[in-house]
Amino acid sequence: MVVQQYRDGGGARAVRALAAAGVIAVTAGCFGGDGGGGTADGSGQRSVAADRPLDLLGQAADVLVEAGGAETRTSMETAVGGTRVTIRGQGAYDFRKQMGRLRVVLPKDPAGKDAAGADGHRPITELLAPGALYMKNRGAGVPDDKWVRIDTTGLKDGNLVTGGVTDPMAAAELLRGAADVTYAGKTEMAGVAVHHYRGVADLVRAARAASPQSRGALSAAAKGFSKDAVPFDAYLDEHGRLRKVRHRFTFSSDARGPEVSVVSTLLLYGFGLPVTVTLPDEDAIYTGEIRQG
Repeated sequence: MVVQQYRDGGGARAVRALAAAGVIAVTAGCFGGDGGGGTADGSGQRSVAADRPLDLLGQAADVLVEAGGAETRTSMETAVGGTRVTIRGQGAYDFRKQMGRLRVVLPKDPAGKDAAGADGHRPITELLAPGALYMKNRGAGVPDDKWVRIDTTGLKDGNLVTGGVTDPMAAAELLRGAADVTYAGKTEMAGVAVHHYRGVADLVRAARAASPQSRGALSAAAKGFSKDAVPFDAYLDEHGRLRKVRHRFTFSSDARGPEVSVVSTLLLYGFGLPVTVTLPDEDAIYTGEIRQG
């Protein structure tokens, strides 16, 4: 588990542990590509400009459930002991089933090794499901044909940073705890008009308002992070669909160490995309020991 590994090791070791699990990276702007997918699919949809910010943000997760599936790009970034680690992911997510599949790419150091210390480590495949995270090509002694299954209900960070990808539904559910919101204006993202909101989400409040599938993970995060307040920037289109959100999480590296800041960014596009996620059979799950960096 990433948060625990942060607390147990020094700066360089913590960075290796994070990258081995698949963690961290952010870009300041749009990720590029054809992110403008998801045009209005019918009448009766409300306009963002007609609603209050807290209402919009509080309903963002529900609007995504109505939209069904979407393509996603993720990014997470952290700095420990003067070393910065950036990890990116790309895939698709079904907000109705709260399941997704992503390809997570580890960074390489100047020597050409990935952050886990391996030469040319293949991208990690991650399957997201309610209460579980599955990882393939995990490395650290795990056979290439096996999956690692993590019970996310037992993670102190609620799987907000463990896999290098903040679960898209959890990222949206966090906005249910929004407060101190400021409207930052209207802009354009990949050809789509979006409304930019800045604010702070309270983990405890978000957990109480979250769907049953997300409540346990967010409750765990509220206890595991050193700060309940999570600053965010959220971008919603004219139909209230979350197009991009950036969260800044804070926790302690160990009992006496400095606080660690993790910035997670989620980009959503291509709404309405059919998403199929097949979880591995039990005999494909690795149950042996996993080496720590």
